[in-house]
Amino acid sequence: MIRKRSITLHGHRTSFSVEDAFLDELKTIARKRGLSFAALIAEIDEGRALDSNLSSALRLFVLRELKQAAASL
Repeated sequence: MIRKRSITLHGHRTSFSVEDAFLDELKTIARKRGLSFAALIAEIDEGRALDSNLSSALRLFVLRELKQAAASL
């Protein structure tokens, strides 16, 4: 199920919508990197293209991470 979530980035509130599976994976990645969930989201937000939305950037980030992990097996 897609859920809308709110988070504070750079001092202002923003929202994103992702499926629970993506949210779970983002939390796992943050934990493995020793980051807070908010810090990981901020990092992804800062690196995304100006013409992309945050929800898409989060999904693509998870996809890249999982593909990279699979390639290293």
